Amino acid sequence: MNNGALKVSASPLPKIDPTSAFQSFEAWKQDVQQRTQQMLERTLPASDALPVRLHEAMRYAVLGPGKRMRPLLCQAAGEAAAAECETLDRVGAALEMMHVYSLVHDDLPAMDDDVLRRGRATVHVQYDEATAILVGDALQAQAYITLSQTSLPAAGQTLLIKELAIATSSMGMVGGQMIDLSSIDTALSHLELEQMHRMKTGALIRASVRMGALCAANSRLNLDSLDRYSTAIGLAFQVVDDILDDTMNTATLGKTAGKDARGHKPTYVSMLGLKQSRNLAQQLVDQAHEALKTLAGRPDRLHGLADLVINRLC
Repeated sequence: MNNGALKVSASPLPKIDPTSAFQSFEAWKQDVQQRTQQMLERTLPASDALPVRLHEAMRYAVLGPGKRMRPLLCQAAGEAAAAECETLDRVGAALEMMHVYSLVHDDLPAMDDDVLRRGRATVHVQYDEATAILVGDALQAQAYITLSQTSLPAAGQTLLIKELAIATSSMGMVGGQMIDLSSIDTALSHLELEQMHRMKTGALIRASVRMGALCAANSRLNLDSLDRYSTAIGLAFQVVDDILDDTMNTATLGKTAGKDARGHKPTYVSMLGLKQSRNLAQQLVDQAHEALKTLAGRPDRLHGLADLVINRLC
C-alpha cells in the first residue's frame, strides 16, 4: 500500500479567458477544472508539513480525479453576476474541500463502508479509519480558512461562510446523511425521499450557486431564480446518480455499483423504476432551464451545466 504524497502535475493549460463569448462550454469546463485544481494545490497544506500523514491524506482525497461540479456551478453563477475570477477560484476550492470531506466520511465503515471512490481506494482503506475521520474534520476547517482568504470585504466573507455553514449543517447535508442512514429497510414516501436528497445532495449544490452569485459586488442576479434552478439541478443530479448506480458497472462509475440496492436503501429507481426515473430527471432539468429564463446576466454556463447533468445518462 502506497501512503506517499500524491504527485500532481501543476503544469498549467493554455489560459483561456472564461468570459470570452467565443469559448465553448467544454473549453470553459476544462479551464475551470484546471484552475480549481491549481487553487486546491495552493490552498491545501503542503504534504511535508507536520503532521505529514494527515496532510498527505488530505491531498490524496482532494487532488485526485473528480467532476468538480460544485466549483463549476459556483463559477457559472459568478460569471453571470460578473464576479472576479480569482475570488471564484478560491470559493470553488472551498466548496470542493467541503464536498470531499462529506465523501470521506460517507465512505467510512460506520457509514456506507465503501472501499472505492473516484476510481481509487477510499481514504480509510488507503490510510486508516482514524486518519480518514481527521481528514474530513480538517477539510471542513480548511474550507472556511480558504473562504476567509478571499479579497471580498468582511461582510461578503461572512455571507459566504454563513451560506456554507447552513448548507452543511444538521438542517442540510449532515442532516440528510442522518436521514439516509436511518432509512435502511424503510419505505420512504416520494416526498420523504425528495426531502432527504434536498438536504444531503441539494443543499451544497444550492450553496454553490448562491455563493458564486454572492462573490459579485452589487449583483443583480435574482437569488430566487437561482434557488429554483439549483433545487431542480440538485434533485436531477441525485436521480441520475441512482440510475447510473443501477445500470453501470463499478469500473465505469469509479465507485461500488449497486451498493444502495444491496444495502436496502431507498432510491428513485427502487421507488419509481428506471423509465419513470429517467423521465423525472429530464423534467427536473427542464425546470432548471425554465428557472433561468427570468435571470439577468449571461446564464449560458448554468444552462450548459443543466444539460451536463442529464447527458451523464447518454
